Amino acid sequence: MSHQSDLLKALHPVLAELHRLNVRHYVGGSVASSFHGASRSTVDVDLVAELNVETATALVTALQTSYYVNLNTAVEAVRRHSCFNLIHLETAFKVDVFVSQGRPFDQRAFSRIVADRLLATDSLVTNIASAEDTIVTKLEWYRLGGETSERQWNDVKLVTRLKGDQLDRDYLRQAAEELGVVDLLVRLFAEVHDAS
Repeated sequence: MSHQSDLLKALHPVLAELHRLNVRHYVGGSVASSFHGASRSTVDVDLVAELNVETATALVTALQTSYYVNLNTAVEAVRRHSCFNLIHLETAFKVDVFVSQGRPFDQRAFSRIVADRLLATDSLVTNIASAEDTIVTKLEWYRLGGETSERQWNDVKLVTRLKGDQLDRDYLRQAAEELGVVDLLVRLFAEVHDAS
């Protein structure tokens, strides 16, 4: 079984259940940055979802035979707008579910998703964070992690370089201001420009 097929095998049931529950969601993190061209191996998938206690409980109940998941942790994540994980028992792939914080940025990210196949072999169309939202979210994570993760920084540099003029820079600046990472965005643009 390949790494990519394991990823899809772990992700598809979660996506199917979120669709069934009519919960807005999208794939973010390194899987989204890989989709936008910054490919690298990962053993987890980040999902952002607009869950409440009722839908989180239904999600966990539906998936608990195929995933290791703790209902109390999921409910607490909903209350705190934080995250919980589902570990796919067959593949050991981890799906990290981030409960949407409901900020204006989060609402715009849902309206800007890209609906596409994550991989050429994928049979399912998935909601994926836009390149701009992937960049800004990773900059926020980079800051929250003490600005020490080279993997996060390299991901955003590569997506920025690959997307180039396709990026909506006005939107990037607005979102970066909202999330308090304008200085990181300026640094990112400078490093990508210097490298070109």
